[in-house]
Amino acid sequence: MPKEYRTIQEVSGPLMLVREVSGVAFNELGEIELESGEKRRCRVLELDGSNALVQLFESSAGINLAGSKVRFLGRQMELGVSADMLGRVFDGLGRVIDGGPELIPEKRLDVNGTPMNPAARNFPQEFIQTGISAIDGLNTLVRGQKLPIFSASGLPHAQLAAQIARQAKVRGTDENFAVVFAAMGITFEEADYFVESFRESGALDRAVVFLNLAGDPAIERIATPKMALTAAEYLAFERDMHVLVILTDITNYADALREVSAARKEVPGRRGYPGYLYTDFASIYERAGRQIGKKGSITMIPILSMPEDDKTHPIPDLTGYITEGQIILDRALSRRGIAPPIDVLPSLSRLKDKGIGKGKTREDHSGTMNQLFSAYARGKDAKELMVILGEAALTPMDKLYAKFADAFEQEYVNQGNTSNRSIEETLDLGWKLLRILPRSELKRISDELLDKYYASN
Repeated sequence: MPKEYRTIQEVSGPLMLVREVSGVAFNELGEIELESGEKRRCRVLELDGSNALVQLFESSAGINLAGSKVRFLGRQMELGVSADMLGRVFDGLGRVIDGGPELIPEKRLDVNGTPMNPAARNFPQEFIQTGISAIDGLNTLVRGQKLPIFSASGLPHAQLAAQIARQAKVRGTDENFAVVFAAMGITFEEADYFVESFRESGALDRAVVFLNLAGDPAIERIATPKMALTAAEYLAFERDMHVLVILTDITNYADALREVSAARKEVPGRRGYPGYLYTDFASIYERAGRQIGKKGSITMIPILSMPEDDKTHPIPDLTGYITEGQIILDRALSRRGIAPPIDVLPSLSRLKDKGIGKGKTREDHSGTMNQLFSAYARGKDAKELMVILGEAALTPMDKLYAKFADAFEQEYVNQGNTSNRSIEETLDLGWKLLRILPRSELKRISDELLDKYYASN
């Protein structure tokens, strides 16, 4: 039986100071019992001699310093895992909230995980199909990659997250695929949207969903991505599944981290965020990847909303350092009704070349991708020139490129939130658009591929 302490000295917001403790470890879980018999959970945040600073998971309201007692449980935060997690919905601390029976765990895992040894990593190289042309065709997602989506307030990143979770799959009939979806700091309406969207499409059967609502405590928000990644590691490395982890919104997670840091009176870093924000992000993002000798893999799509649309803000800035590229959503495209509003030119997947080509997608993927980028960039330049100098100043070829840019945005990028395109459909659509331009302009594709695909209808 754990020892009980009645030495609570102070409660301040989400923090509580307990004096004269012994044998207590950093990050250890605890339980507070109120005079009424109600129990609340906590975690050791800091130790100073015999004093323990404890972080509350629930509200501190109603805690009587003299009448409440604390017991420490001798273990860190854990998640019960089993194959039955698929199809279930949990809160940010791993408790079942879908109205179904409690999960009977096969084992309990520490949510902090263990860092993946760099020498044990396998290089990401297999294609994952999201069904979204702007990602699959131009900024390809590769198994084991970390590819964030940079959004902004008011842009439809929730719809994009749900679309990827519904549609994503690995090619090949013998591959076990699962999605672990974790939402942090979202409204009840958003939570309901995600769950119903997955349920209606049948995607819930192969998904594990963690939902942390905006009204839930900040400490729960900090735990949510760790819960999700613990579930993903179990499914990937013990159940040999290919797991796609979608985390939204990382900005809410970072704000919760800042809130707790301020409560601890830590010295703030950039924009008030704690100085260890980079390290904390790395401890989450670096849990994705492929391991040598393991069949499964973890691919990650963190989604963050950039405060004030600022790419230099600490959250997107630090995320960019750790991850392998970014998909950027654009406000101007969204205003014009293009969904998803992915701006393909500043977007980048650093590993896209590793997951495309013959035997992975199609032999023409690399050439068409480069040609589409080049033609769209020139078309955008032509349209900007048209705004400044007028259409009369453009050459006939410039007008053709401007026409291509408009068609590219309306047909290739703008596919709606329900359209699910195979990679073959995406590549064929790319060829259809490239036929707007004369063959002599397609200098980034080999003659052999032009003979095979350009002339065909």
